[in-house]
Amino acid sequence: MIDHPLLTANAEEMSRADWTVAMKDLGAKHGFYRRLGEEHTALSVGTSGTLLVTFENLDHVYDNVPNRLPWGFRFVTERGWSILGLMAHAWTWYRDEDVHDFFDELRDTGYFDQFERVVFYGASMGGYAATAFSAACPGATVISISPQATLSRDVASWETRYKRAWIRDYSSRYGFGPDMIKSAKHAYLFYDPTAQLDAMHMSLFGGENVTKFKCRFMGHRIASAMQQMGILAPVIEGCIEGTLNTAEFYDLMRARRRFPRYLKELLAQLDKRERPYLTAMLCEHYLSNNRGPAFRKALNNAGKELRARNQRLPSERTLKYDRR
Repeated sequence: MIDHPLLTANAEEMSRADWTVAMKDLGAKHGFYRRLGEEHTALSVGTSGTLLVTFENLDHVYDNVPNRLPWGFRFVTERGWSILGLMAHAWTWYRDEDVHDFFDELRDTGYFDQFERVVFYGASMGGYAATAFSAACPGATVISISPQATLSRDVASWETRYKRAWIRDYSSRYGFGPDMIKSAKHAYLFYDPTAQLDAMHMSLFGGENVTKFKCRFMGHRIASAMQQMGILAPVIEGCIEGTLNTAEFYDLMRARRRFPRYLKELLAQLDKRERPYLTAMLCEHYLSNNRGPAFRKALNNAGKELRARNQRLPSERTLKYDRR
């Protein structure tokens, strides 16, 4: 467990300059802290065991909080692991020569050799970076959630999001994610097949060392959904240990049956498909444990449609069966 005043400090009460000094001190005592050009920073803590290389995603960039630790810092250090946390301060997709040079340096100086195992992790923008920069450490494990394969207009002209990042160069070093993970020991990729653009990116990934997990109706922000459901930690740990399989993963994903965001997406899908009976089943399930005006309204509408078809609600059918 890392002990440093920065870990108990109130970021809101510290200036950015003071926070930077504290980050440098943390890095000096337990690893290193580096500024990589104008848009990125890196903090390394720990010099042995399991190393988790993390990349922030756009959620953290949106936060616009200058005083923060890299994603997963406490999650990693509480387990006695080491961390190399990359932080982006704009929509960069980590396409920056300073970042590329940094990973070349880590590779050439044998930085990764001091660890028993190395894992690259990220989501969305960070997921792309995790796949791309894993090439600096052949034999590493990759955990990537909702990644882009590239934002190159020549390859992914159908990608209509992230316009601010289109001007970046995706043809130089560490450019095309699907090619970069070919040297990985194993790559675990998570995506929603009903999210069209994410599914199109995922179709570009392949290989014997790749395992894809479908997170249907979870949208793009799968990582935050897993975290809110309480399953992100066991998923990451299973990938790191090499024990996560499809059966175990989908058993963990059963937690989504109680996750409001997932249930709301299911409701929207059923509404589009005009399935009143299934809509009623979902609404009755949701309302048995939660309050939800949208689900109450949908249940009333489904009931009207079922009565027009001379059909009963699911709860009414159950009641009739029980009376027998």
